[in-house]
Amino acid sequence: MIEKKVTVLLKHGLQARAGSKFVEKASAFNSDINIIKNGRLVVGKSIMGVMTLAVRQGEEIYLTADGTDEQNAIVALETFLLNKE
Repeated sequence: MIEKKVTVLLKHGLQARAGSKFVEKASAFNSDINIIKNGRLVVGKSIMGVMTLAVRQGEEIYLTADGTDEQNAIVALETFLLNKE
């Protein structure tokens, strides 16, 4: 399992469109993906879970990935959250 602290730099955080895109990207991996914000953990492949965290630009979250492609998953999702793609 990998855990990575990330500061979200997306203009609108993980709201509507970006949240949906995050879930789409996370779902492309076999690994279990989770997001943790303020001690609250949600499944990163669940749009409802991601939306309930209400992650805004500049906030810090933790990403976790556990599975065969965990390293690739963390790199891809961090790149997305840092608005570098």
